[in-house]
Amino acid sequence: MLASAGDRTTWQTQPCDPARAQELAEALGIGPLTAQLLINRRVVAPEEARRFLEPRLSDLRPPADPRWPMAGFDRAVERIAAALGRGETIGIFGDYDVDGVTTAALLGHFLREVGGKVVVRAARRDAGYGFGPESAEEFAAAGCALVITCDCGTSDHEGLGRARELGSDTIVVDHHQAPEGDPGAYALINPHQPACCFPFKGMASVGVGFYLAAAVRTRWCANGRDAPDPRGLLDLVAVGTVADLVPLTEENRILVAAGLRELERGRRPGLRALAEVAGLWSGGRYLRPPTTVDIGFKFGPLLNAPGRLGDAQQALDLLLAGEATASAQAQRCGELNVRRRELQEQVAVAAFAQAETVSGSHSTVVAGEGWPAGVVGIVAAKLVERFHRPSLVIAWDGAVGRGSARTPPGIDLHRALTVCRSHLVRFGGHAMAAGITIDREAIEPFRRAFDDAVEQQGSEALGQRSLLVDAEVQLEQLTERQVEELHRLAPFGNGNPEPLLGARGLAVAETRVVGQHHLQLSFYSGSERRNGIAFGFADRNPGVGARVGAAFVPEIDLFRGTRRLRLRVRELVAEG
Repeated sequence: MLASAGDRTTWQTQPCDPARAQELAEALGIGPLTAQLLINRRVVAPEEARRFLEPRLSDLRPPADPRWPMAGFDRAVERIAAALGRGETIGIFGDYDVDGVTTAALLGHFLREVGGKVVVRAARRDAGYGFGPESAEEFAAAGCALVITCDCGTSDHEGLGRARELGSDTIVVDHHQAPEGDPGAYALINPHQPACCFPFKGMASVGVGFYLAAAVRTRWCANGRDAPDPRGLLDLVAVGTVADLVPLTEENRILVAAGLRELERGRRPGLRALAEVAGLWSGGRYLRPPTTVDIGFKFGPLLNAPGRLGDAQQALDLLLAGEATASAQAQRCGELNVRRRELQEQVAVAAFAQAETVSGSHSTVVAGEGWPAGVVGIVAAKLVERFHRPSLVIAWDGAVGRGSARTPPGIDLHRALTVCRSHLVRFGGHAMAAGITIDREAIEPFRRAFDDAVEQQGSEALGQRSLLVDAEVQLEQLTERQVEELHRLAPFGNGNPEPLLGARGLAVAETRVVGQHHLQLSFYSGSERRNGIAFGFADRNPGVGARVGAAFVPEIDLFRGTRRLRLRVRELVAEG
């Protein structure tokens, strides 16, 4: 273990099994380092490893398979097919985050393509989380006999009940933790509900929506009618899945790998225009193949911005847009994202100042007047980065507050909030992210109860950040060929992190501050020399001649069209 100076970060190396790695490497025709990283990801059998390295849509498990039926799925398919056949108006309601918006766009686009009468709406943040009675009334007024909720609905008993009173059937497409009790939908599709036998529980709602569209297409085409190929919707699946931070394993890995290829084709006007605003698209093509990092740090924030500032309909309209309007709508998302960053910074400054005085021993709960509810989730994530413990940021609106919670690995937010539910008006979410509504007078008892609930789950690792290094290497092992082979482990994200390697005994040959906060370095060991970039390390310059250990992600940098092997440094540790 290596400890860094100045914070509580630790660096640990995963156990290595050279004999097992060599055996897997020989079976697959890959290098031992790549094989070891597969083993680290619990991919150990040769056939399993081949599927991992070559994700194919044909390996997806069908949700209607009698061996693992997805609860509610067949009933939902039949109801949608019936609505299409009878010419009923179908309402689609998407939550205001990227998963909700992409799921609504996917189903809205598909159902319109098969000739359905569709009304597509996105949630407004000022109306609160989920599908409420007001939304049910709006869809009923639009003549919707069927309403499909996207990325919400599992906990929305009141809204679903109101829809039922007004004569609308509801289908819930969701992936959040399922509370006790039947929500009262015509069909509930959520892998987390107790009745669901589907083996993979980690899909985002947009992945479930893709399965639903594909099954409706099969049913529709069985009667000799035409329908679009659902594979053309996989760009939306990739964007929604990555942005929602669900694990990129099993079905998600397959869907995102195929979705990135579809995204690169640039066939959806809205996403193409968004890529241009993000600086990823020029001259009729992507400057380089899009990655999960681009989705997480470019597409995601731009699509989230309208919903964070009040109305996600603008993001939804962009994803459904044609050539004539896509560019202007994408520009508007860009403008809103600039405003979102400004507001976020203001809230972050106040939240960090408050956190120094009100944090509990195991958690952080802060609240403020005038804080836009749409940015509190991002600020909560930043508090987690700083303090490495569960953090909840609440925006007061009169006597009621709406908040978002984030956590480092090891703490289940939904479980902790369930323990505290007597202090809350409502809550929802999953293990890593959640939202709450709370009355003002309940804040102090809730703060104490939440801290106790976190402590009950075990808090030994809270307050410190631990980097888990895949393997320790020598600089001479890091060739372009080896780094390209490691990239076969992509797509990277939650559950399948980028390969993080470590090297000891490096000498610093050169350093230079670039931009305002970043450090460019060169390392050498013996006759080998490699260049690196350490983002945000301008104030941690070890100086030329220093001896260090480094944890880094090896990558091929394509800056200005030139290929360069580069080490993206995550941690530096003084040695000697």
